[in-house]
Amino acid sequence: MSFLDGIFKDPFYQQGDPRRAEEFGGGEVIVSPDTRRANRIPPGQTRTRKWPVLDAHGTPDVDLATWEFEVGGLVEKPLKWSLDEFMQLPSVRVYADFHCVTRWSRLDNVWGGVPTREVARLAGILPEAKFVSASAHDYGWTTNLPVEYFLAEDSLFAWSNDGQPIPPEHGGPVRLVVPQLYAWKSAKWVKGVRFLAEDEAGFWEEGGYHMRGNPWEGGDGERFRWQGEE
Repeated sequence: MSFLDGIFKDPFYQQGDPRRAEEFGGGEVIVSPDTRRANRIPPGQTRTRKWPVLDAHGTPDVDLATWEFEVGGLVEKPLKWSLDEFMQLPSVRVYADFHCVTRWSRLDNVWGGVPTREVARLAGILPEAKFVSASAHDYGWTTNLPVEYFLAEDSLFAWSNDGQPIPPEHGGPVRLVVPQLYAWKSAKWVKGVRFLAEDEAGFWEEGGYHMRGNPWEGGDGERFRWQGEE
């Protein structure tokens, strides 16, 4: 098989220029606000047409029959769903770009899944909840983010990308997608969230990554904790 064969048989390889946000009219697709920027690539980033595979420990073995998603912390009603129950929740499609802290950006994605706002609505988050900790099947891996980014209209628990199921190496069956933050905040193999009053560093944050991780802030993006946090 030639190099070109490998590219064109990759279902996630992107050809041509990215679509424009204006092409997604009619309200059927939520448009991430960063796709409306004149320059959609944040400082220090480079566009990739592939979808690189990066993780802390390798792809875990997730048993779909016993998969559960749990919501806890500062909520009125803790919740738990099986995979079948979770995929029957109201769903949306989101057009968004995807920026990895390792300096690649994958533009032009349409994600499908459950809005984070719907999960929060069903659980009834309490007013004192200011942060979210997302946990994964990835050997106890966690990440943290401010609740306002979690509740953004373009954030979701995704099970598809461009109409294709998200494969295990990219975080399937379900991953968190928070387009307005660096991709490490978009937890792969997500299994639950907790709503918190105080921020709580996750795996990469304990290792020095930024507590917020906005790719458009700080001149070169909020990559590391010593850059300062707001």
